[in-house]
Amino acid sequence: MGRPFEVGAAVGALVRELRAAGEPAALERLRSRAGLDERAARNLVAHLADQAAATGAVPDDRTVVVERFRDQLGDWRVCVLTPFGARVHAPWSLVAAQRLRDVVGSDVQAIHSDDGFALRIAEVDRLPDMAGLFLDPDTVVAEVTEQLEGSSMFASRFRENAARALLLPRRRPGQRTPLWQQRQRSAGLLQIVSRHPSFPILVETYRECLRDVFDLDALAGIMRAVRARQVRVVEVETAQPSPVASSLLFEYIAKYMYDGDAPLAERRAHALSLDRELLAELLGSDDLRELLDPNAIDATELELQRLDETLHPRDADGALDVMRLVGDLSDEEAAARGITAVWRDELLGTRRVVRVRLAGEQRVIAADDAGRYRDALGVALPPGLAAAHLGLTADALSALVRRYARTHVPFVAADVAMRWALPVGGVTEILTTLTRDGDIIAGHFRPGGGDREYCHPEVLQRLRRRSLAALRREVEAVPAQTLARFLPAWQGVGSDARGPDRLMEVITQLQGMAVALSVLERDILPARMAYDGRLLDELIAAGEVVWQGRGAMGRDDGRIALFLRSDAGRLLAPPSDPPQSDVHAAIRTRLRERGATFARDLLDACPGVPLDEVVDALYDLVWAGEVTNDTIQPLRFLGPVRRHPRRPLMRLVPPRAQGRWSLVASSREELAGATERGVALAQTLLQRHGVVTREAVAAENVPGGFAALYPVLRAMEESGRIRRGYFVEGCGAAQFALAGAVDGLRSQRAPVATTVLLAAIDPANPYGAVLPWPKLAGRAARASGSFVVMHGGELRLYIERGGRSMLTCGEVGEHDLEALSTVAARIGRIDLQSIDGEPAAAHPLAPTLREAGFVPSPRGLVVYPQRQGAAHARADGRG
Repeated sequence: MGRPFEVGAAVGALVRELRAAGEPAALERLRSRAGLDERAARNLVAHLADQAAATGAVPDDRTVVVERFRDQLGDWRVCVLTPFGARVHAPWSLVAAQRLRDVVGSDVQAIHSDDGFALRIAEVDRLPDMAGLFLDPDTVVAEVTEQLEGSSMFASRFRENAARALLLPRRRPGQRTPLWQQRQRSAGLLQIVSRHPSFPILVETYRECLRDVFDLDALAGIMRAVRARQVRVVEVETAQPSPVASSLLFEYIAKYMYDGDAPLAERRAHALSLDRELLAELLGSDDLRELLDPNAIDATELELQRLDETLHPRDADGALDVMRLVGDLSDEEAAARGITAVWRDELLGTRRVVRVRLAGEQRVIAADDAGRYRDALGVALPPGLAAAHLGLTADALSALVRRYARTHVPFVAADVAMRWALPVGGVTEILTTLTRDGDIIAGHFRPGGGDREYCHPEVLQRLRRRSLAALRREVEAVPAQTLARFLPAWQGVGSDARGPDRLMEVITQLQGMAVALSVLERDILPARMAYDGRLLDELIAAGEVVWQGRGAMGRDDGRIALFLRSDAGRLLAPPSDPPQSDVHAAIRTRLRERGATFARDLLDACPGVPLDEVVDALYDLVWAGEVTNDTIQPLRFLGPVRRHPRRPLMRLVPPRAQGRWSLVASSREELAGATERGVALAQTLLQRHGVVTREAVAAENVPGGFAALYPVLRAMEESGRIRRGYFVEGCGAAQFALAGAVDGLRSQRAPVATTVLLAAIDPANPYGAVLPWPKLAGRAARASGSFVVMHGGELRLYIERGGRSMLTCGEVGEHDLEALSTVAARIGRIDLQSIDGEPAAAHPLAPTLREAGFVPSPRGLVVYPQRQGAAHARADGRG
C-alpha cells in the first residue's frame, strides 16, 4: 500500500534537517541516531547533495519539487517529487494525469511511488501551466472519485472484493482459476453492476479505495499547505533526470519494457520511448541494433553530411558554411555536396579555404580550421594565412573527432582512423575519453553491426525520433489493398514446395474450409505447392488426414473439408439435418456395429434395395457430415450416374462407392463441446487468415457467426495469446490477429508488382469476403469455378465460371493476361463472349487479347491452352 503519510512527513523532516545541518553534522547524526555505518551515511548525504545539485532543491516535508525534462525522443516527462508516500501520490497522479489529458488532447501516462509520481506527455511542443497539477483541497474527494472507476486499481480491488463475496465462483472446485479468466469475469461483472450505483460490492470497492488505499485527508492537507505557502513549490527544468526522478523512471521502464506479446512495431516503439541510459543501466545493455530503423540511419547520414540535395549551398558563402560544418573534403566530395568548382576556386582565391594534403590526397578545409588540422594531424599549411587562423588549439584532435561524430551516424574507430590515416588504437583512446566525458555515446547501434560503435548524443536522439516516427506510422492501420497482398503471402500462395510435409502445412491452414474436391485439387492446393493427388491419398490412408462432407451441391457433387487427425475431434462439425429413412438408418447401424465397411457389406444390410439407391443414401450421409472414407478417390468419380431400372444378377460396386466407409464419429461424445470447438475454430481461422474480422468469419459460414466466436477471441486477447486492434482500414473495430501476422501485414505496405491468380472462393482472395468488390461493370461473386487476377493486391480481372465473361478493373497489363493461360489449362479453354458487359470482340482489350493468343470465334474470342502456350513461347523467343 506504500508509505503512510506520517512516515513520509517524518522522512521529509529528516531530509530538511540533514540539509540544514551541513555535511559533518549530518554524518554524525546519521551514525549516532539513525544507526547507519560510515559508508551508508556518506551514501545518503551524497545522494541528497546530488539531488540538490540537479534541481536546486531537495523534496522534503516543506518542499515539493516539480521537475520537467525532455527524454531522448523529445517527449516531456514531468516528475512531482515529494516524500509523502504512495497513498498520497496515487490519487494525486490520477487527477493530475486527467487534467493534462484535457489540456493537451493526447494520452498522458502516469506512474507513482513513495517518492512522487511521473507523467509522460508525448507530441507536445510546450507544456501547459504546472499550476494545474495542484488540486483544490475542497474538491479533492470529488475529483478522485470521478477518476477512480476507470483506473486499474479500482478494477483490481473490485475483482478481489467480488471473489471474497463468492460472486466469481470457480468453475472446478479445488482448482485455481487463471488470473486472465478472473479478470475477464470480473470486468464483465463490473460492467453490469456499474448500472446499479448502490450495489454493495461496488460501494465497498469505492470505500476501500477512498479510505483504506488512498489517504485523501493527507492529500487535501498538502494542497491547503501549498495554497497557504506553508509548503513551497519549486519548478525546475533539467537536461537529465535528477536522482529521485530517475527512480521514478525505473518504475516506468519496469511497467512497459516486458510487453513481449506485442507485434514487432509496437515492441520497438515501446523500447524507443524508454530512456536509453536508464534502460542500459537496468539491463546492463546498450544495444539498439534491433530498434533503429535502417532507412532512418541512411536518411540522417545524407542530411548530416549535406549530401541531401535540398541542403546543398546556393552560393560561395553557403559552400564555406558546408566546409565549416563537415570538415575536410576532396574535390569529388565537395562536388557531391553541391559545391561547384567556381565557388571552390573563389574561396581559395580569397584565402577563406585552403588546400592541404591529408591521408594521401588533396583536400580543402576552411581557413578557420587550419590551426586545428595542423595541431591535430600535423598538416602542412600553405604560406600566407592570417595569424588569427594559426593560433594553438588545445586538444585539437579531440575537437576534430567531436565534429566527426556530430556529422556522422554511428561509426567505428576504424572509420575515423581511415579518414585521417591514424592508428586505430590512438583513435579508440580518444573516443573512450570522449565517451567518459559524455561527449559521445558508445554502444551497438546499426542493424547488423558487430564492433563497438560511437555516436554523438544529438545524432542518436535524432535517429531515435526518426525511427520512432517510422514505427508509429507502421502501427497505423494498413490500406485494404495491403491485406490483398498479405493473404497470399501468409498462406504460401506461389510456393513450389512439394512432399507430404508441405501438404500437411497447407491442410493445417485450410482445415475446416468447405469446398468441392474438384476445386480443391484443381485450384486451391496447386496454388500453394507442387501438388500431387497421390500425396493426399497417402495421408488419408495413413490416418494423418480425415475428410468430412459439408453439404451437397446438386445431386451428384458436394463440398468437403479436410482435417488433421489430431485436430479433427475439436473441429468436426456435428451432422447437419441428418436423413432419417430406413435405408439411412440401416447404413448407420451397420457402420456403428462393424466400423469401417465396404459398400458391398452396406448393400447386404439393406436387403431388397438396389445398389444405386444404397449408394445414393450413403452419399446423403456423407454430405450430412456423418460418414467418411479411408480414401478420397471415390469423390473423384462423382458425376452423373447411369441408372439401372432393373437389378441384374450381379453388379460391380461403382467407383464412387469404393473404399471403406465409416462414421465420422461413432458417438456424439467423440465430438468436442461447443466451447472447445469454438476455441479450436478460432485458432484455425487465425492460422488461415492471420487477421480475423467480422467479414472473414461471415465468409467462412461459421455457425452463430462472429457473435459466437467473439467471446473466444476476446478471451484469447485478454490472456495475451493474440492481439486486438485496428490493423486494416475499413474492416471494423473488432479485429483480432496473431502477433506474427501483424508484423507480416505491415511488411506488405510497399506495393509489389506481382500478379496472383486465385480461385474466387480461395481464402487467400479477400475480395467479396473481407473486402468489398471494387467497382466493376458487372456482378462478381465468390462462385466455384470463377477466378480472380490480382496485381500488387489490386483486383484486375474477374473470370466468370466457364470463362464466358470477364470483368476488368483498372489498367490491365500483359502480366495480368498471362494468367489467363493458366485458367485455360485448368478449364480446357476460355470462350469469352463478353468483357465488361460488351461483346468481347468489340471491347478495347480485344487487340491485346489477340496478341496474347486469342482468336475470333462465332461468340467472341476463344483461346486453347496449346495456342496460348505457343503464343507465349513465341513472345519469349522460344518459337
